Amino acid sequence: METASTPCKVHQCSKCPGGTEYHCVSCPCDLCPQCKENHVKDLQTIDHDVVSHRDKINYIPTQEICVRHPSHVYSKYCEPCQVPVCYHCRKHRNHRQLVITTSYNTKQQQHRGTIHTIRSKALFYRPVLLPRIKTDFKTCRTEFFLYQSEMLTKAQTLKHLIDYIQNDFMCNVFCDFDFKHRCLKQEKEMIRHIVSLQRYVYIYEQRRVIRPLQFLSSIKTALPQIHLTLHTSQLSMTESLNKEDVLESLSAIQITERGNRRVGNQCLLKLTSGAELHQSLTVPGVGDCYHISCVTSDRVWVSDWYNNLMLTDTTGVPLHRVEYSWSGYGSHTVNSESELIYIDRNYNINKLSKDMKTTTTFIERTDSTWEPRCVYWSPSTGDLLVGMCYIHTDTYYKVYKDKGKVTRYNQSGQLTQTIQHDDTGRGLYRKPTYITENNNGDVVVSDCESEAVVVTDRGGRHRFSYTGHPSVSRLRPRGICTDALSHILVCDDRTKTVQMLDKDGQFLSHLLTKSQEMGEPRSLSYDVNTHRLWVGSYNNKVCVYRYITRQDALTDQSRVMESLNGIPTPGTEKPQQGNQCLLKLTSPPELHHSLTLTGVDSCLHISCVTSDRVWVSDRYNLMLTNTTGDPLHRVEYSCRGKGLHTVNSESELIYIDRNYNINKLSKDMKTTTTFIERTDSTWEPWCVYWSPSTGDLLVGMRYIHTKTGKVTRYNQSGQLTQTIQHDDTGRELYSEPNYITENNNGDVVVSYPDYESGAVVVTERGGRHRFSYTGPPSGSGLRPCGICTDALSHILVCDYKTKTVQMLDKDGQFLSHLLTESLEMGEPWGLSYDVNTHRLWVGSGNNTHRLWVGSYNKVCVYRYITRQDALTDEHTPRPNEEAMFSSTPAV
Repeated sequence: METASTPCKVHQCSKCPGGTEYHCVSCPCDLCPQCKENHVKDLQTIDHDVVSHRDKINYIPTQEICVRHPSHVYSKYCEPCQVPVCYHCRKHRNHRQLVITTSYNTKQQQHRGTIHTIRSKALFYRPVLLPRIKTDFKTCRTEFFLYQSEMLTKAQTLKHLIDYIQNDFMCNVFCDFDFKHRCLKQEKEMIRHIVSLQRYVYIYEQRRVIRPLQFLSSIKTALPQIHLTLHTSQLSMTESLNKEDVLESLSAIQITERGNRRVGNQCLLKLTSGAELHQSLTVPGVGDCYHISCVTSDRVWVSDWYNNLMLTDTTGVPLHRVEYSWSGYGSHTVNSESELIYIDRNYNINKLSKDMKTTTTFIERTDSTWEPRCVYWSPSTGDLLVGMCYIHTDTYYKVYKDKGKVTRYNQSGQLTQTIQHDDTGRGLYRKPTYITENNNGDVVVSDCESEAVVVTDRGGRHRFSYTGHPSVSRLRPRGICTDALSHILVCDDRTKTVQMLDKDGQFLSHLLTKSQEMGEPRSLSYDVNTHRLWVGSYNNKVCVYRYITRQDALTDQSRVMESLNGIPTPGTEKPQQGNQCLLKLTSPPELHHSLTLTGVDSCLHISCVTSDRVWVSDRYNLMLTNTTGDPLHRVEYSCRGKGLHTVNSESELIYIDRNYNINKLSKDMKTTTTFIERTDSTWEPWCVYWSPSTGDLLVGMRYIHTKTGKVTRYNQSGQLTQTIQHDDTGRELYSEPNYITENNNGDVVVSYPDYESGAVVVTERGGRHRFSYTGPPSGSGLRPCGICTDALSHILVCDYKTKTVQMLDKDGQFLSHLLTESLEMGEPWGLSYDVNTHRLWVGSGNNTHRLWVGSYNKVCVYRYITRQDALTDEHTPRPNEEAMFSSTPAV
């Protein structure tokens, strides 16, 4: 047999050595099945057009055997019947037929969106949902068996009841027959008796010759005796039986429909370390980008202040223009059918069909005193939210009365709700300019006249008004939107930033700042399919950013299931036991008590022992004190470091002495032992922290010849088990660690106050560098001092530069200035969090340049975490809370 020697070219995947079966038209690149799956799931490439190689080369096999006539192949496609046919399929001959390739291409285009959704979402959710659905199936079988048993019991009871009714009925019917028979018999007797009476009366009246005594005697003996008895019907039921009893037997068993299982975005998505520019485009035909409405991942409606409303793609090419639209603000939105809903120049609200051929008036303006200013279509309800302004028109011009409202219309255009006042009757809005809705149903309005973001719940109850970050006196809000993680994003015209808030109005970060690429942000639109943020600027430029990505855990099934253990199925929700469900932040922090210490000149570090006893140190003294500030015990010969002590679970003090050995002081403070002896003279231990989760001791060390450092981990026997010193590229992570702590997720958190590049450096438990925090905004400069973490995994750090206590989330995202320099606290320096009482101990530092602010040796205890309201009353709604950051700054 002759073998072929012709070389054969094999297509190889562009990302791995595997063979290729797919092709990405957008990249372009060749992909194997696994790389194709990763490609369409990655949010960076989720909207790419991925096709099979068969589609790439337009190869469509046409030699398919007809199932009805196996000796022939399909040649046409019957359009009315929607089936392929061959020449011998006679019943389709009079129908309209198309060429198979044409029909295939048409169907492929029709279902392209569905195929893309299955690839990018359904297949992504499948490994997450399938294991839990299997568990639900087993649970369902068990529960259904119980329902079935109960139904059989109820059915048997009902059968007995029906049998009884039937028997009782039959007995009473026959009883009725007997009653009639006895009545007839008695009637005959009465008739005979009457005849006898009549006969004797006749004898008495006609035969007067008869003697009276003889007559009476004959009556007594001859007249028949009769005893009349009153007979009544006995048709009755001996047991009470009513309609309610029967209905209860029939309807007592109820099976509640619990809906489809869903996966929350909190388990699927997470924030990235910073917003990344995905693409930018210049939109010709508009003067600026006052408002944006996403249609698809590559098409958006953009409007300016000059009555221009235009559909464009990602290249900026104009695709369609709407005439007679109203200028400015959030004047348009897009519904689930990809129809444009917009305000026209007559202040009617119109709807433009998907094919852009038909325009209809959806809501006609009927009240000349109110003008619609902004619209938003709700994906959750299908309602249309409209922000309106009150006006007064005189002969020459319109006068706005600084009074607004939000109206809700259903899908038929009928008014269903008006939101205008708070619980006290005060107006909520002055001039609504942009409007959106959050995932929890909250109505979020950007009010330029009130200089606030006003948020109400779906029912119209005022939740909070956000008036800006504490570092800025006021807010000038413009475009607004919400994302898949329920964050509120708002453009601030005063700071030229895009600010991110959580759903309760807590300031999280400046997500974007004015830049050369973006310019000054004016309008926002969030694409729920690709999780990208479209930002329009004051010029005609639009930038698309990525700041949300999918969870890494989705690549590991076991981590997925672990993360989903707390997700309740709709209808079967049970309270979780995590701190996130038991605790919440209060606003603002509350001073619980304060104490002035004797024996220390400043409070550089604090270690809690109990809720009323703490160890406090300055550069020379280490002292145990109570809540009155009285010295209870003093340790001699301690190191001159900062975070030089910690307390373990046995209430034993672990500290660094002057010889840089690490000692342990017993609970009764009578015995001191050397836990870790210094053996390397070039490294000095500078801070320590005992880990409650592992029992290990974390030690921050500094190299005495250069400004470098490392973190070492020792087990409970004092043996070295780990060293953390470099990142993945080999660069040094630390510069003289001063304070060290650990987060609930095992992250190692280190603070070092370098004068040039101070930072909070966070690594995971294994030592991999996660992030370095250098201030809000990132890179602005930080002089970190004391540090700790709380029960909600927040990282708290004292910043000597701004004299504040800053709060970060576990991923290094700045959340707030929790505390600022005050008369009570002074300048914050040392921190310790009490896990039992959830209180924060804050020690003041050496502020010799500001003698008017408090004492240096003062410790203040704050409460900023409380238990969830829902735990005291499961059915009590959450009370109306003001945002943590409004016009009033924190403590």
